Amino acid sequence: MQLTRSELRVKIMTILYQIDIYKNINADYNIDEVIKENIDIDNEFVKEIVYGVNTYYDKIDEIANKYLENWDISRIDKAGASILRMAIYELMYTDTPRIVVINEAVELAKKYSDDSVRKMINAVLDKIVNEDING
Repeated sequence: MQLTRSELRVKIMTILYQIDIYKNINADYNIDEVIKENIDIDNEFVKEIVYGVNTYYDKIDEIANKYLENWDISRIDKAGASILRMAIYELMYTDTPRIVVINEAVELAKKYSDDSVRKMINAVLDKIVNEDING
């Protein structure tokens, strides 16, 4: 059964969440194994986003923190931080339409984070897109 991109983003968020926990407790992990634990099909989209976020993790957090007013990505709940990292990666490094990235991130945040985090995610992504267009 083929999953939609929206369904795959839920899997990606879960994988990124899990990896973030492993990092916080200094546990050993293998990215491919974490992916396999969460999705039983081999999917390039999932791999690209998960590996991309992990490769550019510090850069993505730097970008997020630049636009989080008086806040830091490390203070956001893990689900929200995972959603934001995934969305920033997609905006910066893929050709996914910007409106799709923002809408998908906001929809995920509605389900998995509280309203204040959803608003932060939306604001950060809007600022990134607007600065890129205007900058």
